[in-house]
Amino acid sequence: MKILIVGGTGALGGHAAVHLRAQGHEVTVGGRNPAQHGTPMATMPFLKGDYVAGDFTADRLKGFDWVVFAAGNDPRHVPQGSDFDAFLVKANHEAVPAFFAACREAGVARAIQLGSFYPQASPDLLAGNGYIRSRLAACEGARAQGASGFDVVSVNAPFMVGTVSGLPSAIFQPYVQWAQGLIPIENYAPPGGTNFMSFQSLSEAIEGALLHGEPGKAYLVGDENLSFRDYFQLFFDAVGRDVQVEERDAELPLLPDVAIPQGRGNWIRYEPDPAEVALLGYRRQDIKAAVQEIVAQFGRVAA
Repeated sequence: MKILIVGGTGALGGHAAVHLRAQGHEVTVGGRNPAQHGTPMATMPFLKGDYVAGDFTADRLKGFDWVVFAAGNDPRHVPQGSDFDAFLVKANHEAVPAFFAACREAGVARAIQLGSFYPQASPDLLAGNGYIRSRLAACEGARAQGASGFDVVSVNAPFMVGTVSGLPSAIFQPYVQWAQGLIPIENYAPPGGTNFMSFQSLSEAIEGALLHGEPGKAYLVGDENLSFRDYFQLFFDAVGRDVQVEERDAELPLLPDVAIPQGRGNWIRYEPDPAEVALLGYRRQDIKAAVQEIVAQFGRVAA
């Protein structure tokens, strides 16, 4: 199939692009800027555009059989000085459904909306969090564009763990440096935890949704429920340091409280539906392997 991955120059979209190309598909990556030199995505065709600005018109989307949308905006993307809620309304409530409407008009047969787990896994957070409400609006708005001959499926993912060859990471590189003792932060983690999933598992789930997903369905995908302490311990173990991460009720600079919508000390636990896991065909128990890949790329693995 001829596939466009919008957001394919980034981490999750890029990993999916590499995975789908390895399955024999013809993959084009789309985004505001070309893929970084030295990444596998840099060898793929590139379609420049900003979905928020409406650049991906039906005319530009014609010829693609499938589309994967992996470009949703979160609080990190709100321009400095902009109204936070107004930006998210434009980016997620309005621009995402408009993008999928353009896909339908272009004759795309199937499209995946890569979304967030919060609205499905912890709907109690919706009332107090505009960002989470905006992700629900994107998920529902994208699927509402489905029609006969145009299938839209949402894949809603949790905390993601992984790497793409040659692609820097402002999250995982510091984790490795911290575990190696190169960043002067004490070895502790905040209480609580969440569901984690590897890039590889998610790419497999996206492929499964393209092949087998039920039109109009929102799949809550995920893998392992881990405390933040156990999660960070994996990094220390992978670099070969004999250090035990302690649990401490304090904000961790590498995982600030703003990045824990359920609140420090709380959990988001769930088990994905086994039938849906089988349908989408993604692996489980993959977090340790994903951390080891991260350490191999950004640090050193103990001999």
